[in-house]
Amino acid sequence: MDNQKEFKPYVPADKVTPELTVTSIIMGILLAVIFGAANAYLGLRVGMTVSASIPAAVIAMGVIRVLMRKNSILESNVVQTIGSAGESLAAGAIFTLPALFLWAAEGKTDKPGIIEITLIALIGGLLGVFFMVPLRNALIVKEHGILPYPEGSACAEVLLAGEKGGANASTVFAGMGFAALFKFIIDGLKLVAGEVSLKFKGFAGEIGTQIYPAVMSVGYICGARISSYMFAGGVLSWMVIIPLIVMFGADIILYPGSAPISEMFAEGGASAIWSSYIRYIGAGALAAGGIISLIKSLPLIVTTFSGAMKSMASSGAASDKRTEKDLSLKIVILAIVILTLLVWLVPAIPVSPIGAVIVVIFGFFFAAVSSRMVGLVGSSNNPVSGMAIATLLIATLVLKITGQTGIAGMTSAIAIGSIICIVSAIAGDTSQDLKTGFLLGSTPKKQQIGEIVGVVASALAIGGTLYLLDKAWGFGSAELGAPQATLMKLIVEGVMDGNLPWGLVAIGVVIAVVVEIIGIPVLPFAIGIYLPVQLNACIMVGGLIRLALDRMKKEKEEKEKIVNDGVLFCSGMIAGEGLVGILLALLAVFGVGEMIDLSAKLNLSSAFMNIGSIVLFAIIILTVLKFSVWKKRK
Repeated sequence: MDNQKEFKPYVPADKVTPELTVTSIIMGILLAVIFGAANAYLGLRVGMTVSASIPAAVIAMGVIRVLMRKNSILESNVVQTIGSAGESLAAGAIFTLPALFLWAAEGKTDKPGIIEITLIALIGGLLGVFFMVPLRNALIVKEHGILPYPEGSACAEVLLAGEKGGANASTVFAGMGFAALFKFIIDGLKLVAGEVSLKFKGFAGEIGTQIYPAVMSVGYICGARISSYMFAGGVLSWMVIIPLIVMFGADIILYPGSAPISEMFAEGGASAIWSSYIRYIGAGALAAGGIISLIKSLPLIVTTFSGAMKSMASSGAASDKRTEKDLSLKIVILAIVILTLLVWLVPAIPVSPIGAVIVVIFGFFFAAVSSRMVGLVGSSNNPVSGMAIATLLIATLVLKITGQTGIAGMTSAIAIGSIICIVSAIAGDTSQDLKTGFLLGSTPKKQQIGEIVGVVASALAIGGTLYLLDKAWGFGSAELGAPQATLMKLIVEGVMDGNLPWGLVAIGVVIAVVVEIIGIPVLPFAIGIYLPVQLNACIMVGGLIRLALDRMKKEKEEKEKIVNDGVLFCSGMIAGEGLVGILLALLAVFGVGEMIDLSAKLNLSSAFMNIGSIVLFAIIILTVLKFSVWKKRK
């Protein structure tokens, strides 16, 4: 039976209301750039990004309904459709493209040009949208009631709540404002330390926490379970593996380190051991985790792809109903052909004809898989990194076999992996947005145009964002660890040159397998091993706050409002800190950063700054409680 005939959306098919307007396009572009930049900064710091759909929807409602006195839920939906594209494109880009900057820093190649980054992001994003168009009827319409699309359904609920006067954009804006202030105090004025650490006499382990609002917000949004897995990975690496390396390594020079371990520890502490050895163990665990998640998903992947193909074949002719109109299939196929040719022919993109074929085949396959999987398990559990790892392994092998070796082959492999990663991320986001539109009664064609607008705006901004962040701090640094991109770089180097510290990588792989055997999700645990324990601890604090709110003895409806307000406030904090992070990067590039640094001018002691850090962190936690538990509700 046709589910769309059974299902009646909020806005009927025969009712026409404003959707793709000048207001929605301008607001959507602004939010796409803002959330794209904020998520790029966040992902490079903590290895994770968060969905921008709900905060974008709430902001859209606040502006359109409250400030502009307009009553158009479909217009608000187009805003979040365009806005959320920025976050997804940024997620796909930062997982891979910084590898090119890392090779440039090693002197192996030149930095990628902004045009190259923009074109890779643009082509990947557009392919992700176009691949999803023919899949919409198969996955969104025909499987309505089977595929829940958690984020898409939640976003529809938020928009419907706003229509009834329930949602409040002020919570998101408050989060942005407070986080911007806190970030400027910590990393701009430097009145307090960004992290507090506890070291032990006679023991090489180290524990502590960062105090950044965005990092804590990631823990709140992800919840206590995921946060605890990341924290456990951090404790293993910083309180077990590092002390063992120092204890047994002593005066040994162990590759890839170039000095005795005891000397490295004396000069740089646990951080020096982490950067030289733990990151390779973490990379091994991450690679194994990505492959394990992909293998576990193989039955679902096969049934997904075959089911999507069958549904497409039987979808029939286009409908005249407003709620069933997609972009013309002829235009979609023509666009895919042109984009594939561009991958091959544009000199700025280092991809051969074989690489272009890999992009199309893997792109469409993983777009279908990604769309189906986010429908079942949500965007957070979509194994995009696993898909990227599989693509990179196969692409690098094919390029090596066909004679494209060395740094040219490696940059080509990363370019292919980047496009596929962005395709997967955008396809997942597009399907969630189309689900929201299906529930509300949006016109699919207008949403698909909105996705294209969001992709173009984000692609134009991502190159400058990456250049700015690299210029300010450098990828792979303490400020911007870029865990996924470093992993992708190691995988390509390992396949192409075979010069990795394979012993350390193998240890990470074995840890991942053991963790999987005992039933712990591998990827968050592996990210925890890879990242500094202070960052994981800050995420854990956010997870504990969420746990406390989830277990409050209140009515179910009231508890849901409290938790959801916390999610909105934390989403705002992530955006606010990300924007100030970009601002501080600008100041650092232009040499203004040192002028506003008050720690040296006031000659603040480390003890004073550490106490100030603890006090400020307590204030940050209190603000979350203020806008969730203690918020006044009408």
